[in-house]
Amino acid sequence: MAIVETLVDQFLDAVWAEDGLAESTLAAYRNDLIGFARSGLFVSDDSNTACFEIDAARLPGILASRIRDGGSVTTLRRQFSSLRRFCAWLRMHGRLSIDPLATLEPPSLPRRLPGVLSEVEVEALLNMPDTDTPLGLRDRAMLEVLYASGMRVSELTAIEMPDMNFRQGLVRVTGKGGKDRLTPLGEQALDWLQQWCDGPRRHWLGQPPSDALFISSRGTALTRQAVWHRIRACAVRTGITSPVSPHKLRHSFATHLLDHGADLRVVQLLLGHADLATTQIYTHVANARMKSLHEQHHPRG
Repeated sequence: MAIVETLVDQFLDAVWAEDGLAESTLAAYRNDLIGFARSGLFVSDDSNTACFEIDAARLPGILASRIRDGGSVTTLRRQFSSLRRFCAWLRMHGRLSIDPLATLEPPSLPRRLPGVLSEVEVEALLNMPDTDTPLGLRDRAMLEVLYASGMRVSELTAIEMPDMNFRQGLVRVTGKGGKDRLTPLGEQALDWLQQWCDGPRRHWLGQPPSDALFISSRGTALTRQAVWHRIRACAVRTGITSPVSPHKLRHSFATHLLDHGADLRVVQLLLGHADLATTQIYTHVANARMKSLHEQHHPRG
């Protein structure tokens, strides 16, 4: 154990000189590595006490035990990273004949399902703005567009009037990587947009007039932060307890489409995902919601 502690200290000196790590990070590295040593992961060579082997077969059991004791996967990934870097250093300095960790992957993080609003909550949110006021009419149109299209907030604030085609009910959206896609909006979103464009937007235009679809009362294009603020304000007044953001509306859009039988590839196109695997997370959300509803309402759930 003493030789392991000595090597750990030498390793920490080396990474401090190489990366200039903070004292707290170095202390975390030391705790991680000494913890693995105490768990019996390092096996000394009887013929050469300065050389070690890694009992890799013990590692899954050690990690599983830490999970049972309440350790998080994020913490275990950091510990694994510390261990793998230490083993690479031992191998480089001839203290480790074989490094079995070089090809091992860290514990995977559980895939977080995106939060979504129920259809009832979305309806309440859309109905919250006071459409008898210019500000409320703009906010209603904005919310309708976000929920009808599933676009990102950055895509919403980038829309300009030439991107709109009211006759065909389409909007040109510029997504990640500068890729354009045509997105349908639906009758209700188009109706509220038309009221916004024919009314308050015309009165708020400054000089020179902005091409942005959604503008402030000063005639300037809305920022992403302003959109977030307006949505949060509506959500608070609605009484929705969970945090609400433009991205949660995007998640809700995709999940509700799948709930109502939409094809996954169609949802992929509407969201502007380059990879279908990115869209598949919403199938897990839909399945989780169905399971929850079954447990809640079925007499034998």
